[in-house]
Amino acid sequence: MTEHSEPEVFLPEVEPKDALDVFGEHIGQARQFLDLLVRDGDLLGLIGPRELPKLWSRHILNSAVVAELVDDGQLVADVGSGAGFPGIPMAILKPSTEFVLIEPMERRASWLSDVVVPELGLSNVQVLRGRAEEAPLKNYDVVTARAVSALPKLLRMLVPLTVSGGQVLALKGSKAQDEINQSKSLAKKLKLDTFEIVTVGQNILSDPTTVVRVRLL
Repeated sequence: MTEHSEPEVFLPEVEPKDALDVFGEHIGQARQFLDLLVRDGDLLGLIGPRELPKLWSRHILNSAVVAELVDDGQLVADVGSGAGFPGIPMAILKPSTEFVLIEPMERRASWLSDVVVPELGLSNVQVLRGRAEEAPLKNYDVVTARAVSALPKLLRMLVPLTVSGGQVLALKGSKAQDEINQSKSLAKKLKLDTFEIVTVGQNILSDPTTVVRVRLL
């Protein structure tokens, strides 16, 4: 008789203390977002089951702290939003800032627009299904991206959406400086002003977020 190993079970991460510190009065919406991800994530291919044990720390909180780099009243595009990262956690924290989530995959875009936005009551969020190159607006103050592409390719994609004097915020890992070095040759062509590595959430999170901030001329 052959023994069958039990399938591995992944449980959602228990809410860390950091969550309340980050979201404050908006913690209810953050919890709702987590519940929706747990309910629909695997079924719709939004997140893999292995991501459940780090849903708060690696995804929701990691995204939310980027909001400190955005001002109230700005217009923000989140390109390749996927399951809503970093756009949804940032929008929860910044109700006075307008967010446009741009996502090419239909089921993800539909989930964001038909489920997440209405259930969380996010009147400051609009969802566009399509690629960055197809976005109807080209005047965003800030454009964000997480796990979309290497920085040189990403800048070619995002800079055309960004206003003069605006900024691109790319969530990156330990190779952020290498990616900056590979992108500097684009500065003149794309009218880039400065490259900077910013660490956000370091006073709150045990694993803060690394962001490459590129300012445009």
